[in-house]
Amino acid sequence: MEDLKNVKPIEDFNWDAYENGETVTGASHEEQEKAYDSTLNKVNDREVVDGTVIAMNKREVVVNIGYKSDGIIPLNEFRYNPDLKVGDTVEVYIENQEDKKGQLVLSHRKARATRSWDRVNAALENQEIIKGYIKCRTKGGMIVDVFGIEAFLPGSQIDVKPIRDYDVFVGKTMEFKVVKINQEFKNVVVSHKALIEAELEQQKKEIISKLEKGQVLEGTVKNITSYGVFIDLGGVDGLIHITDLSWGRVSDPHEVVELDQKLNVVILDFDDEKKRIALGLKQLTPHPWDALDPDLKVGDHVKGKVVVMADYGAFIEIAPGVEGLIHVSEMSWSQHLRSAQDFMKVGDEVEAVVLTLDRDERKMSLGIKQLKPDPWENIEEKYPVGSKHVAKVRNFTNFGVFVEIEEGVDGLIHISDLSWTKKVKHPSEFTQIGADIDVVVLEIDKENRRLSLGHKQLEENPWDVFESVFTVGSVHEGTIIEMLDKGAVVALPYGVEGFATPKHLVKEDGTQAQLEEKLPFKVIEFNKETKRIILSHSRIFEDAAKSEEKAEKKASKKQNSRKEETPVIQNQAASTTLGDIDALAALKEQLEAGNKK
Repeated sequence: MEDLKNVKPIEDFNWDAYENGETVTGASHEEQEKAYDSTLNKVNDREVVDGTVIAMNKREVVVNIGYKSDGIIPLNEFRYNPDLKVGDTVEVYIENQEDKKGQLVLSHRKARATRSWDRVNAALENQEIIKGYIKCRTKGGMIVDVFGIEAFLPGSQIDVKPIRDYDVFVGKTMEFKVVKINQEFKNVVVSHKALIEAELEQQKKEIISKLEKGQVLEGTVKNITSYGVFIDLGGVDGLIHITDLSWGRVSDPHEVVELDQKLNVVILDFDDEKKRIALGLKQLTPHPWDALDPDLKVGDHVKGKVVVMADYGAFIEIAPGVEGLIHVSEMSWSQHLRSAQDFMKVGDEVEAVVLTLDRDERKMSLGIKQLKPDPWENIEEKYPVGSKHVAKVRNFTNFGVFVEIEEGVDGLIHISDLSWTKKVKHPSEFTQIGADIDVVVLEIDKENRRLSLGHKQLEENPWDVFESVFTVGSVHEGTIIEMLDKGAVVALPYGVEGFATPKHLVKEDGTQAQLEEKLPFKVIEFNKETKRIILSHSRIFEDAAKSEEKAEKKASKKQNSRKEETPVIQNQAASTTLGDIDALAALKEQLEAGNKK
């Protein structure tokens, strides 16, 4: 249109012929077309030009680029700019000057994409504020259409306060600043938060300049973490640590506050630059120890709930913010090393006795064993020496068994007091932990709170009987049940065990007796006090051989003496009769009796 003034009319144009409908012959059709084309913009396919919005509806935008026809562009290509109106200048990409219908085909999206990279770089360089359309959510943030480029908006850069619902931003057009561009991967990062931070920074400075310790301010709960609560004081954040939320114990800050809640807080501390501000909530209420019953004293009974458990004890909250410790040693009269978890758990309601109370230090110790009488107060009456009871095995040592008759009343059965007959090397051979065992009280040690107990004393001492059974020289059948370096343990009748040294285990054929071999054994030593029986197998055939040898010697001696006496006897008139021998014996007795007199 702007070149129209340069077009000159044909000088020899026949206006009469034109009026009569005759063909104009003064100029060719080509010349006329050339004159018409010269009035229009010269455009090329795949070129970006500026155009003007001349009409728009809910679906389409009509754009004039000064060409012989206008182009139509879908409205959704302008969704990043909801303020688009007739008369606005927009950039368009010429896809085709003329499609099958003779229509000019334009694209705004492609035009933006063609120039977008230069524009994005310019926006970063000039710190320019640009508009973008939030297309959708993605991991960690949102995808934003900026100049036709898909840019990333991190969740932390949407606003100065944490965003809990990202979906509300999808489909919105917002202002952004380009904060980072990765030229290699063509990645663009934008921020909306950066726009409002400058304004907030000014607000922060004003608030921080007025902060003082002890000052009470109203704030809004901005974020809740496991260690505390962040409060927005109006552009400045402060932290209420979990220990400053309540005088009582708090395991989860959600128990005390909720998001977006408005509350009063007190400034406890801040650093020199006032960037870290410590706030308190509990400090706005009086300390519970100050409100504790002034008449409460040692010996009083209190009730409370277990709030914390440790191996060494349990903390009981008797009022919000007022706690007492029950040490594990105050949970039972028993002296066994046990964990506090054996007696109670978090949440249990318990009754206890006040043992110590320090109001200045705000400390209290409690006990629950004091609710029951001390079993050692009347131990002599309840468990006198000689009384019989059933106890539970609690622990073993090499020298005996620790048992418990009742909670708090412990005793020791020495290993030597377990059995009269069996040689017990370790208590685990005789009983097991947790088992019941019959005991008799042998001795009471009230000072050390320990009883000496016996198990074998419940039966008669069989060694009184064994003394007459296993006499020295008696022979008994035995089985070798254990071989040791110094000899062998031999099982004898009545459950008794004896011992034989290696030299007493030699058999008649010269071989050594073996484990589990059954042989006759002669008792060569019996000691009732030490319960010791010494045996010998060898002595049996050795003594038999000696007896035989003696008998032979005796027989040969007799034979020799007979030979010497024979002539005398033969010279006598008659041999001595049995009656004569009896008479001689009687005479001998008389003579001996007379001598004694």
